[in-house]
Amino acid sequence: MKKHLTSLILASLALPSLSAEAPKPCGAVPTPQQVDWLRMEWYAFVHFSLNTYTGKEWGYGDESPELFNPTDFNASAIVSEFQKAGMTGMIYTAKHHDGWCSWPTASTKHSIKKSPWKQGKGDVVKAFAKACKKHNIKFGVYISPWDRNCAEYGKKGYLRVYYKQIQELLTKYGPIFEIWFDGANGGDGYYGGAKERRNIGNDASAYYNFPKIVKNIRKMQPDCIIWGAGQHGDVVWGGSEKGHVKYPCWNVINKDSDQERWISLEGDTPINHAGWFWHAGQKDKVKSPEHLMQVYLDSVGRGANLILNLAPDKTGRLDAADVESLQTFGRMRRSLLASDFARGASASASVVRGDDDTFGGDKLTDGDIESYWCTNDGETTGSVELKLKKPATFDVVRLREQIRLGQRVSGFTIEAYIDGAWQVIDAEGKTIGNQVLRKLAQPVTTDRVRLNITESRACPCISELSLLRMPDAQDAGTQQEYVFAFNADKQQWSVTPATAAAAFDNNPDTFWQGGNNDSIVVDMKKVSKISSFSYLPRQDGNLQDMTDAYEFSTSVDGEHWTTVKGEFSNLRANPIELTIDLESAQNARYFRFTPTRALEGHGASAAEINVK
Repeated sequence: MKKHLTSLILASLALPSLSAEAPKPCGAVPTPQQVDWLRMEWYAFVHFSLNTYTGKEWGYGDESPELFNPTDFNASAIVSEFQKAGMTGMIYTAKHHDGWCSWPTASTKHSIKKSPWKQGKGDVVKAFAKACKKHNIKFGVYISPWDRNCAEYGKKGYLRVYYKQIQELLTKYGPIFEIWFDGANGGDGYYGGAKERRNIGNDASAYYNFPKIVKNIRKMQPDCIIWGAGQHGDVVWGGSEKGHVKYPCWNVINKDSDQERWISLEGDTPINHAGWFWHAGQKDKVKSPEHLMQVYLDSVGRGANLILNLAPDKTGRLDAADVESLQTFGRMRRSLLASDFARGASASASVVRGDDDTFGGDKLTDGDIESYWCTNDGETTGSVELKLKKPATFDVVRLREQIRLGQRVSGFTIEAYIDGAWQVIDAEGKTIGNQVLRKLAQPVTTDRVRLNITESRACPCISELSLLRMPDAQDAGTQQEYVFAFNADKQQWSVTPATAAAAFDNNPDTFWQGGNNDSIVVDMKKVSKISSFSYLPRQDGNLQDMTDAYEFSTSVDGEHWTTVKGEFSNLRANPIELTIDLESAQNARYFRFTPTRALEGHGASAAEINVK
């Protein structure tokens, strides 16, 4: 009997302990495609079309396709720069608001088939798709829903045109990792010669029938991420064309309701202050690598992705200054992520799910993004202490959640053991999601770090804690001053009204504010040739009374005036200095600027006005 009992005891000791069950998902969870997309982190945007040759950001729709004729376009050379910088893909603006299609579409005559480039046989979409495949990065397309050229826009007939264009792009160029539907919808346009303002109403989803578009995309390209589409897609705008995403950042909509759905954010910005398309003189406005690093921290480092725009010039080549900044930032990013001082550190957790090592604290430092530390159900707080192999100096902490189980954490702090005591080095942590990169106020040197989860929707599931060091750069920490397109000598000018002097002081932080249709008249004291003018909107982040339509007039004697009318495009999202080229240079001693419409309100404003 004793022998039998002993055998039973030994047998029971040999049995493996039962593993704890993984936690159930909390709230909405991302699709596998959304997970893969988030792990791409950053990729390129490319704006290259008729606007490149007109100097506009938003074409009116009446531009001639014959303008498009690059003399040195090499898609492979462009894409190789993206791959070299560490980018994971690119998205090309195949059709912008002017309606011009950069591929040989059957949907409209307003396309590359009317271009002299390659005798009308060219296809920019195909060139970029092939180049991305060659350099092993993913390819995506932007196709504006708004079409200022099409006579049917605003009517039901336009939908046949637009659906055809989407179908062509998603069936003729191989895998598409992301399709971009811009949010600009309706306004002034050419519209087949009507030259009028068209409005599709307040519900863009109803006009375009985005649910139908999304359903069709899922059939044609099941792995394609859909940007926009009236929140029927997978990704939405981060909220600023400066690339920044607000923090805390939740990757869900309709949070804590029966309609909760996972939807990620994307920060977008051009590498150049000049705008999304190439503009003459932009080499002096390139954003520094340090600026780009801050954008990266404010987008990818807040749980979103970053799409960074580079615009080829009229020859079809990238601006050398843009490329230099891109590559320097690429090296900085690689250096930041290259050494994780926490990798392989020993870990001690306050609680481990079911006392199962599968969910132990060491999962934060094992280099496996899929493994994770987890507490028991109902325990929404906890901590993990890391003991590094040796003391290290770091100033960036990266955290990741296991997002396949949903986004959970809404509060955390980070401590370091310094001078014999635990000190809080980050007390402002909120959301984590796919990842956060927390830049500390100053470098910390220690061999012990502690993560405290202070608030979570359900038991926290943390897959990574990394300790990183921001690389030094030649001019780290410097802020790039605003560089104006024009720098006319304004000291002798006479400005009426006197309050408008704020629009001519070369200071972007001051601005003139007036009423709708109030004019500014400038006497330059001598006759000069004016070929263009520039306008910088108010830079305080307020859209109230921001001018977006104008009349600009020139005169030799102050009595007889030549006037042009137009609009300033995309100011709501990207309030940069815009240059307007006159059809022909005008001899003038006087010029007059009259705002005729505001984005919000009924007044007018201008931070800077220049002429050339």
